[in-house]
Amino acid sequence: MAGLCGMCCRSTSSPTLPTVEPVPKVLIFSKTVGFHHNSIEVGVPAIKKLGTENKFDVDETKEASQFTTDNLKRYAAVVFLSTTGDVLNSEQEAAFTKYIQGGGGFVGIHAAADCEYDWPWYGRLIGAYFKGHPATQKADLMIVDAEHIATKHLPTIWERVDEWYTFKAAPKNVHVLINIDERSYDVSDDLKMGDEHPMAWYHDYDGGRAFYTELGHTDESFADPLYLQHILGGIKYAMGKKAPKN
Repeated sequence: MAGLCGMCCRSTSSPTLPTVEPVPKVLIFSKTVGFHHNSIEVGVPAIKKLGTENKFDVDETKEASQFTTDNLKRYAAVVFLSTTGDVLNSEQEAAFTKYIQGGGGFVGIHAAADCEYDWPWYGRLIGAYFKGHPATQKADLMIVDAEHIATKHLPTIWERVDEWYTFKAAPKNVHVLINIDERSYDVSDDLKMGDEHPMAWYHDYDGGRAFYTELGHTDESFADPLYLQHILGGIKYAMGKKAPKN
């Protein structure tokens, strides 16, 4: 009987199953009020493919109505893909501010710097506003930080064709990743920024994380493995602790 009791009294609880981490989600926002970049149409599927290959889900919208507190908290990062003009109203701006302050991530690509000029908080988030650009052409990019996840795969001098922005002022309190060599392309004096002409940077901002890359005007950018790895690194940085562990 004692043996029978021992068998009956043994624990019958199920073995502990490993915790399944939720798949992080990224929101691409591509509303344009000003100039519309055709590269958006190839950029969206390219970023979605990055998500499939790197264990995060991607949603895309042009609707600013998606910028609510309840909706934004579903996302590890929000990507402004060549957004232009005044794309959010005051309530949507407040929701996005709250999202960043709650630890959210932001990625700005190319014309995201040509956006929300009358919103100082956004100006500090993205780091710099667009001033102008010469014709699309080849130039040399100088990798300033070769250790960051968005640049560690790049050659020290990265030669590529794109549309090269000049900014109204250099970004402050950011970590610059890439500068452009102004001697390597045809740019007028009024669009020169000097030896330190930044093209990509990141910083912690107001409780969240922000990454910006000027690169990405051309359709061809979104078929370039080096460029895709660059923006993937920016997205992973912006996601922070929510980034998938590959």
